[in-house]
Amino acid sequence: MFRGLAVVLLLVLAAGCGGGDDSDSPREDTSRDSQPVLGAGGDEEQPEDAPALGFPVFATKNTTRVAGGDSVATAAGAARAVYPARTDESSPSVVAIVDQGDWRAAISTAQLMARPLQAAVLLSDGGEMPAASAEALEELAPSGAEEVDDAQVIRIGAAAEPENRRITEVEGASPASLAQGIDRLQISAAGDPTGAVLVAPADSPRFAMPAAGWAAKSGQPVLWTTKGSLPPATREAIRAHKRPRIYVLGPEEAVAASVVTELGKLGPTKRISGPDPVANAIAFARYSDRGFGWNVVDPGHGLVFVNSSRTVDALAGAAFSGAGQYGPVLLMTDAATLPVPLQEYLLDIQPGYDEDPVRGVYNHGWLMGDEAAVSADVQSRIDALLEIQPVDTESD
Repeated sequence: MFRGLAVVLLLVLAAGCGGGDDSDSPREDTSRDSQPVLGAGGDEEQPEDAPALGFPVFATKNTTRVAGGDSVATAAGAARAVYPARTDESSPSVVAIVDQGDWRAAISTAQLMARPLQAAVLLSDGGEMPAASAEALEELAPSGAEEVDDAQVIRIGAAAEPENRRITEVEGASPASLAQGIDRLQISAAGDPTGAVLVAPADSPRFAMPAAGWAAKSGQPVLWTTKGSLPPATREAIRAHKRPRIYVLGPEEAVAASVVTELGKLGPTKRISGPDPVANAIAFARYSDRGFGWNVVDPGHGLVFVNSSRTVDALAGAAFSGAGQYGPVLLMTDAATLPVPLQEYLLDIQPGYDEDPVRGVYNHGWLMGDEAAVSADVQSRIDALLEIQPVDTESD
């Protein structure tokens, strides 16, 4: 069991290190002489070509990092963590490929991570497959999903088209129409439309990023609106859900009140928002309404931490929102600083125990990106805030 876990962790680290195209570029490792490496004993000579174990940056007791130098590598690492692909049940039936340059399509594609397709998602660079994505696709070896006519790859928009794979395509001339096409595919695979949809701001990526995690968990679509105008394709997509409950993510500066009013004609509509991207993500993590929303207001959850400057990392992180411990995407705006509202939120849901920590519940954090995205110091702070604590039941 432990050897298998080590292999999975190594794969995540290997897929995540560096950028999507620099896997062959040598990097000076000034810490090798002082760090243990995978597969060697503490008193053995350390093989030069063996990767360092990477602690505490790679993982701490309450955090695990997918250390991609860019979103391509991070998405590849996340896909390999969710799908180790060493057995039939740990391999995906289908892989979706979306262009890293189209962040709206990337966030909407997270819907396909949910049941029934449970697609792994990789990123292309326009019409090319970066090394990290190509290698991950080869290792994932999707078998084909019967819900999409045994396709092995779902190609989103103008993404790369891998050779020698059975492919189904989602087409669209705009972010709204691509999101509609993704949702149409999901409805066809699932058999029925969902009873709720999420509408996000197409011009405000930092307010839209948390939508990816929810789509991956729920299978509900992320549809798009500009600040002041609802696209026709979004209207059509909502109508396909037969007057669903509509949830708008983001404050009025991102989605105008007039758009919310317009959406109200298509179904009961509510806004979920915070005044800034960090608070907005926390508000969504706390939100609950008749089965919609994370409702993460207590301990015992997975949490995904993403730097808001790396928009498409939200898609990579959504892999852990839709599998494993399931958890919302939370944002930080500076690699070296954990925002005060986020610290307060983590303290609010920090686990505690009365007599025996073994009987407690636990939080776990997935960190997206290398130290340029989330510093080791911030990782250590997150680890401490996730740690289960004794509760003094005798004090007033």
